[in-house]
Amino acid sequence: MTGSPDQELAAVDAYQRTTVGSVVQTYPDGVAVTPTVFYARGGGQPGDTGELRWNGRRVPVIDTIRRGDQVVTLLDHPAVAPSMVGHEIECEIDWDRRYLLMRTHTALHALSGIVFRDYGAKVTGGNMEPGAARMDFELDSLPPGFGEEIESKLNAALAEDHPVNVLFLPRKEALADPDLIRTKVSLIPDDVDPIRVIDIVGLDRQADGGTHVRSTAEVGTVRVAKTENKGKTFRRIRIELA
Repeated sequence: MTGSPDQELAAVDAYQRTTVGSVVQTYPDGVAVTPTVFYARGGGQPGDTGELRWNGRRVPVIDTIRRGDQVVTLLDHPAVAPSMVGHEIECEIDWDRRYLLMRTHTALHALSGIVFRDYGAKVTGGNMEPGAARMDFELDSLPPGFGEEIESKLNAALAEDHPVNVLFLPRKEALADPDLIRTKVSLIPDDVDPIRVIDIVGLDRQADGGTHVRSTAEVGTVRVAKTENKGKTFRRIRIELA
């Protein structure tokens, strides 16, 4: 997330489901409302879906994206007229989908922390959908039984009920920590300051803009569905939530 946490509420409270905001701009395919509870897709996490409501109307949100510094909720038809700028709209996310994504995202961070801790490998890519995800690592090889070993370590760590905290650190302080950028190439735009950090206490701490649960115990059980060799030092781990 690159916008203000005061306007992008998911950055500070991923559990907030609804809000009332003002229309700041309309588009043929959507509308920008501030503040908003909708998360704009990025960093491998899909954008939120849900519903907008005003004057007795209920309009489905089919995706959420970022355009410049605006979070834009996409609609399946041009439902919000330009004359609506300045008017209030009630926003509600699809909570079941969001919460499943939160659990999935936290599981990925726990996986990243374990692989970094035990194998010294950084993340080279990743993607997720509700309840399933993949993460790519720079690893020389995948020894026999690697998937089962990682699954056991991951579920043990999740069951330890590590708190998951959201921090906002000054850019200079954040970048001074070499372990904070867990991807092989930093994906943080140069103008982001402060930098949002997800701290899974005692397990993983890295810069991240997505939504997470408050504790690893909320993730539940995770299955390593597949491990893959994708090329020289390029290994992929696929996980699924039970």
